[in-house]
Amino acid sequence: MRSSFFAMLGRMKHIARWGLMHSTRQENLSEHTLEVAYIAHGLAVLGNRRFGRELDPGKAVLYALYHDCSEILTGDLPTPVKYHSEALRAAYKAVEAEAAGRLLEKLPAELSEDFAPWFRIPPDYLPVIKAADKLSALIKCQEEKNSGNREFDRAMETTLASLREMALPEAEAFLEEFFPAYSLTLDDQTL
Repeated sequence: MRSSFFAMLGRMKHIARWGLMHSTRQENLSEHTLEVAYIAHGLAVLGNRRFGRELDPGKAVLYALYHDCSEILTGDLPTPVKYHSEALRAAYKAVEAEAAGRLLEKLPAELSEDFAPWFRIPPDYLPVIKAADKLSALIKCQEEKNSGNREFDRAMETTLASLREMALPEAEAFLEEFFPAYSLTLDDQTL
């Protein structure tokens, strides 16, 4: 049986993010996903080492890699639309779940059960993946700010506030220790 599963995943590079915003550099879903995976790994390690968590950092990476795959079929719905109301949020969650199911159907049946768990983030990993997702968005906002683009000022404020509301110690540690470097030039970072 031929399968289009991986070809579909490859389309993530064609899904533009931040559709309602003027960006100095367009970001695609594939880039975002890789960044979320790096950050999720880091948050899981921080949580384990410093805050008594017992998460498998490898699992955090896999949940992050598949966290937005449904957007291959749905596109990236802008945050102000997605979270406008509880009814819209619930409807979009249902659409995402259906899209994930459609992607999994592209796999040979004997492989589907090995991939399906990564499309459903369990409660113990959900805060880490959500924080990594928000940190990636915050990084994009900072990059745009570094380029003189004020279009992202409000998004940066609301994303930072949302991260703080999570009260996740490992996310706070990332903000304190790693996020400031995103304001530096390459020369400043390598000194």
